[in-house]
Amino acid sequence: MAERPRGRPRSFDRDAALDRAMRTFWERGYEGASVAELTRVMGIGAPSMYAAFGDKRTLFEECVTAYGERYGGFAARALAEEPTAREAVARVLREAAAEYTAPGRPRGCMIISAAVNYPDAAEDVAQGLRVRRAERVRAFENRIREDVEAGRLPADTDARGLARFVATVVQGMSQQARDGADRETLETVADLALRAWPSAP
Repeated sequence: MAERPRGRPRSFDRDAALDRAMRTFWERGYEGASVAELTRVMGIGAPSMYAAFGDKRTLFEECVTAYGERYGGFAARALAEEPTAREAVARVLREAAAEYTAPGRPRGCMIISAAVNYPDAAEDVAQGLRVRRAERVRAFENRIREDVEAGRLPADTDARGLARFVATVVQGMSQQARDGADRETLETVADLALRAWPSAP
């Protein structure tokens, strides 16, 4: 006779609970989302949360990964699919305007805003998000360097500075969205930012 599995089966939808936790972190930030609030919105008790997701930090890391897969992957896709760095950046900014103001979910970017103010105990959380943002800057920089090497951008283009400029615009658009800016307003910001792009040689 086969052994019965130990313990009771989970009585909740793990993916749905993860999505609700992610939206709470996205809206309130890492420090602003208490375990009590997380378990309330997830519809489970603290023991079930710890059993299914680990502690708050582990849950947050899984939420960050889920955010990237579900909502934050538009920049990587644009960089991989567009034929030039300018077209990729134009698409990133255009899609950021849409994504950061999409109805039915928190505004802005979770990776940018989830750990703005934090105590020393959460420094590792903030550092993890900084690493992700730095990776995005490097991705912009690498794409720009490719165009410099291919002659699509002037040889003296400051690839690192230009990448930082793009990242700064994206971060600013995220904060503006959280402050209430609508999609049209952010699209105007995107159009103005593109005017700073170096002209082809």
